[in-house]
Amino acid sequence: MKLESTQVGVVGEYFVAAELSLRGYIASITLRNTRGIDIIASTKNGEKSVNIQVKTNNIDSTNWVLTQNSETFFSNNHFYVFVSMGGLTKTPEYYIVPSKVVARKVAKSHSDWLAGKKADGSPRKDSSVRKFSLTKKSKFKDNWSILFA
Repeated sequence: MKLESTQVGVVGEYFVAAELSLRGYIASITLRNTRGIDIIASTKNGEKSVNIQVKTNNIDSTNWVLTQNSETFFSNNHFYVFVSMGGLTKTPEYYIVPSKVVARKVAKSHSDWLAGKKADGSPRKDSSVRKFSLTKKSKFKDNWSILFA
């Protein structure tokens, strides 16, 4: 069975909420119209809370598509959890990354991409699409403790 992209996103949000719950945190999935925040999570005693944006792919890849907003939408308590589902039969892989790291990395990679040329030698045109990539051995893989450090 093949999931539609919106279903993949919802599945990723529920997987992340479940992982947080299993680790003893309180996790609430937000309504669909909450800009840039898919989950609000807190410690049991409520002393610390974080906002999480979940990005999910349904392939065995550590590449995700973001928008231009990811370069400017960041704060100390805002994180991304990138989910690589690897299809419907694999256990998802999670990469927990501070939004400031995402913003910096996305801006740099997009700037580098723009500085390049198309195959025909002409300059590339700007776009609102951004790409974010990690390695499978990234220090952010399964680093759930970064959320409430």
